[in-house]
Amino acid sequence: MKKILFLFLSITLFTLASNAQRYAVIDTKYILEKIKEYKDADTKIQQIANEWQKELDDLQAELDRMYKNYDAEQYMLTDELKKKREAELFNKEKTLRELQKKRFGYEGDLFKERQRLVKPIQDRVYNAIQKLAVARGYDFILDKSEGITVIFADPKLDKSDDVLREMAIK
Repeated sequence: MKKILFLFLSITLFTLASNAQRYAVIDTKYILEKIKEYKDADTKIQQIANEWQKELDDLQAELDRMYKNYDAEQYMLTDELKKKREAELFNKEKTLRELQKKRFGYEGDLFKERQRLVKPIQDRVYNAIQKLAVARGYDFILDKSEGITVIFADPKLDKSDDVLREMAIK
């Protein structure tokens, strides 16, 4: 009876061990920081964003000046002039909000630039990760770059450098 129980436990443990899932951990932030094209694209996006933000700041300063002038002069203006000035202020504010949305809004110009410049690089990284997973038989690859997915990862499980080698990046 003991031999049968021992044999049953051995077979069970062997089956569980053979069905164990293989996984690896990577750090996409680390990988992207090692890619020169990504750094260049990120710098270009920052420059574009700064230019657009300056444009918006200039419009906001002009709008603030217009409000200040209106507040100072509103008591001396006729009702017709008040309405005209208020309409100008409203239109200027609407133009500012529309430009803000166009530049920085969901699927705005900045989003499109990021897609154009960064997405091809991210796709290359993803393809390299996929090749690594298939070649080494990983069932899961976890990304620790955002710190949300992985609470702790043994450094020997980190395959970020392997992904860089797959992409031929030193």
